[in-house]
Amino acid sequence: MIIMSSMSNVAGLSKYIKTLPKTKYSIIGIVLISFIIGSVYYLIDLTPNVGLIEDFIYGGIFGLTVLGITSIMSGALTQQIISTLHGINVTIKHSMFLSCISMTILGIFVIIGCIISHLINVDIFINSMLFACVLIYGFTTLVFWATAKIRFTVAAITGFIQPALIIAMYISITFLFIDTSFIGPIIFQIILKALVASIIFILAIYAFIKIIASPFKKNLGIGVLDLLSLFIAHLNEGSNSLEGLFENMSEPIDTIVTFVSFKNENGIKALFISPSVHPGPLGDLGGSNMPTILANKFDHFTMVAHGPSTHDFNPIAVSEIDKIEKSVKNGLNNIEYSNTASRFVRYKSEKAKIGVQFFNEGMLILSTFAPEAVDDIEFGVGLTMMTQSRNHCNVKDSIIVDCHNSFTPESGEVLPGNPEVFQLIDVIDTINPDPEKYEIKVGCYSDDMKTLDKHEGIGESGIKTMIIEVNGQRTAYVLFDANNMEIGFRQEIIEAVKDLEIDEIEVMTTDTHTVNTLSRGYNPIGIAKRAEIIEYVRTSIVEAIKDLEKVEVGTGTQKIKNLNTFGPKNSTELISTISSVVAVSKIIAPVLLITSLFITFIWIFYGGL
Repeated sequence: MIIMSSMSNVAGLSKYIKTLPKTKYSIIGIVLISFIIGSVYYLIDLTPNVGLIEDFIYGGIFGLTVLGITSIMSGALTQQIISTLHGINVTIKHSMFLSCISMTILGIFVIIGCIISHLINVDIFINSMLFACVLIYGFTTLVFWATAKIRFTVAAITGFIQPALIIAMYISITFLFIDTSFIGPIIFQIILKALVASIIFILAIYAFIKIIASPFKKNLGIGVLDLLSLFIAHLNEGSNSLEGLFENMSEPIDTIVTFVSFKNENGIKALFISPSVHPGPLGDLGGSNMPTILANKFDHFTMVAHGPSTHDFNPIAVSEIDKIEKSVKNGLNNIEYSNTASRFVRYKSEKAKIGVQFFNEGMLILSTFAPEAVDDIEFGVGLTMMTQSRNHCNVKDSIIVDCHNSFTPESGEVLPGNPEVFQLIDVIDTINPDPEKYEIKVGCYSDDMKTLDKHEGIGESGIKTMIIEVNGQRTAYVLFDANNMEIGFRQEIIEAVKDLEIDEIEVMTTDTHTVNTLSRGYNPIGIAKRAEIIEYVRTSIVEAIKDLEKVEVGTGTQKIKNLNTFGPKNSTELISTISSVVAVSKIIAPVLLITSLFITFIWIFYGGL
């Protein structure tokens, strides 16, 4: 939960990265803003005035020349340099927008300097411009270093392009058209002030980054800036290069996958899989899209539910999903089928609720705490549930599903020692171990829900519904490709389908983390467009009923060996490292920033000129 929270907060960057204006709009913005800044500067500062209109026009041309043209040149040059040096994440759109923002910051300081000069009758314009140039130099250097995956020296040199061009253009225009005496010692002082102040400020930034990067390198063997830049590349371009970085902190584990297979006369009709592997961390990284990727590896209708697992069991690469596929297919080769199953029965103990159905020599347990809000069930807890239910009910396989269908941002995981664990154990003890069994029919239906997308919490697989009919009882298994469900929405769905030809229904989510690249981070289904989602559920149930036919059923349990995941050790290490870095940054960042800015300010404003 904490890991998802941390990464989802950073995922909020995607909203800004992907919605930056096109290059032409940034250029238009640079032209207009620089013209306005120059006009305001002339109207406030230049004396004697030659007239408002003339000041406005001449000032606009001055601002466009000194700030606008140089910023456009800087946007083009920085992108070319970073691209040539194999940097990432900086397209012409990004560099031009950054130039526009930096120029605007500088313009604000220039205007403030003009106003103060006018009020106190002391010319501080040049010093204000130099101070602003130092600020945007530090800002752009930090952005390039943190996002482009380039060396600090390259970032520092590249970040200096815009302020250097602005200062050079200002000196040239002033000397050629305004003040021909503006040369010699004055230019030397300007250059000296700019260089010394830039070195002071950039060293403070370098020291800060090195301080926060040290724990990541020491504890996890990864560079924090590499992590950030590759993560932004994933959000921006869909790059999976970050998975290579995850390999440095991966931990191989053994886990299990359980499944129910339904077979008609033509072969397997449907497959219900519950892997104890977590579909995270987010976006398309690692196992985030596991429910869809794994389901698509089979030629028949396949539902991939959320098995007991937390972020400790996030696969570090998409390729790790192949190991789950192999385990399931090996298990299917040895499965035994019969045409018998029990009716679906619900049991409850305090907050814990389960729905139980027996298939041949195995059983399926759907676990939920709804309407209480709970997040992932930890693997050890799920393993205990499996062992206990197999012993209590004398079955070969127990397929545990975390329905993951009741969520609030405060939802906690079900971990060893939590009271919810004992509630789950108690409720399993109430299961009737020897129910009557009858012939079984199954009908299936899936819909990609194309009218909805990640903004509504819907992943690539949309909705999958399976109707199981036993002895006249029809049970709807409804699975959304989503990351949990807004609290209360499960019950709303159940109420909305009572008029359909079913007797029982359970609503589940896959816990896909492909929907967690949005600005709000957590993105459960049911936040928006509930009525439309419910209509999809109703349609899927009706269509699945039409598909009902007699089948044979079998269950299986297979071990997944050497699955490379984040692992409990590294997950804990990552949490503690992030926590320590945040704690240190709250102290170090203000101290370094304020100290360096104070020294820079004194040097520029009281160092002559």
